Amino acid sequence: MYIKGIDHIGIAVKNLEEAQKLYTEGLGLDLEGIETVESQKVKVAFIPVGESRIELLESTAPDGNIAKFIEAKGEGIHHLALKVDNLEKALEELTAKGYQLIDKAPRVGAGGHKIAFVHPKSTKGVLLELSESH
Repeated sequence: MYIKGIDHIGIAVKNLEEAQKLYTEGLGLDLEGIETVESQKVKVAFIPVGESRIELLESTAPDGNIAKFIEAKGEGIHHLALKVDNLEKALEELTAKGYQLIDKAPRVGAGGHKIAFVHPKSTKGVLLELSESH
């Protein structure tokens, strides 16, 4: 498996507009855009930082994963996403090595990227996302 770098760090927030002000007004970073991913019940703000991004994640539904995360743990870092060159192969390799996957097959995430998550039980408590851009 070839990891190309950190794609993004996902941060769960209650209010996307308020949260992005820290990064744009406070730190002087640019907002690249906002996208709603209906299938994941989330609205995402993209903030580039060098070769990576910060993704602010606001739930669009009370039963969404981000809403549940915030209810259980509060706002904060939700996941770490790594860029991979071949997501299907990466999932095969992780399965063969005994890692527990949340997604056994890629799905479409924000920005149209192919994504899959590795369960935190397999990664010392870190929700790990693998992302392949098109």
